[in-house]
Amino acid sequence: MLEQMAAQMPGSDLTALAVSSGFQREMIEVSLDRIVPLKRLRRDAKLSAKYGQILSSIKCVGLVEPPVVVRDAGHPGQFLLLDGHLRIEALKDLSIGNVECLVAHHDDTYTYNKRVTRLPPVQEHRMIVRAVERGVAASAIAEALGLEVQSVRKRLKLLDGVCVEAAEILRSAPCSMRVFEILRLMLPARQIEAAELMIGQNNFTMMFAKALLAATPPAQLANTRRLARASKNDVSQQLAQMERELAGLQTQVKSVEDSYGSNTLELTIASGYVSRLLANPQVHAWIGANRPEYLIEFQKMSDPQSFRHRA
Repeated sequence: MLEQMAAQMPGSDLTALAVSSGFQREMIEVSLDRIVPLKRLRRDAKLSAKYGQILSSIKCVGLVEPPVVVRDAGHPGQFLLLDGHLRIEALKDLSIGNVECLVAHHDDTYTYNKRVTRLPPVQEHRMIVRAVERGVAASAIAEALGLEVQSVRKRLKLLDGVCVEAAEILRSAPCSMRVFEILRLMLPARQIEAAELMIGQNNFTMMFAKALLAATPPAQLANTRRLARASKNDVSQQLAQMERELAGLQTQVKSVEDSYGSNTLELTIASGYVSRLLANPQVHAWIGANRPEYLIEFQKMSDPQSFRHRA
């Protein structure tokens, strides 16, 4: 295909049609004092559970995912850190001086921030099951993940009572462990229906799962006696929880109301600025030639109708 395209383009070079890699093929070992972070971590970043998990994981199994850096054109021998700020801080706290890094050809931090993914509960469950099947003790898994042993055991039994079809539907869904506890109260056919409804609505909250449970006919419940007893004993706790969630929602709404005006003004100014930039033929041509994917987004931002639709 590339040869045919090159033949139809006079003066073209086949290598120009090849897709260039965004990274060097080989990782390199870099001293931590030669890596310059591009952002400053929050003061409480090291107090978070995520940082604790990273620290524990590096202690037990080493660094799994290498940081991503790019060479600093203005300072030979130095590298700019694109992705992996918490990992670098953990390595410093563990007095590790060097780290193997993936070297990018371009400074494109937007890509990493946009494509961040989190490990869904079903995938985490399967990972823990495979580790246990290979003889890894629950205590070792807990230490590597920065969790309590009891928490690891709960994750190990996550899909007990959940049918295979429902688990497969929710394999990539960011739902909590409590959602699967609610699914266990339903028969397999209803579990599949509930999982499909959560996917269709893109709503994986525990409250939505409880609403589906409440709408489930008694004939489709796994254990009506246990459900009735649990509902009777848990009414006060559910009401208190709903009151707390309502108070939190009201706070969020108030925060949005306070910032809506300023955010709209800033977006309007930004849209006008981008429109003026794209009106410059030289700027438009350069972005189209070097960053065509950015040009598409900039054109959307500069379109008043598209902007009002997003607002």
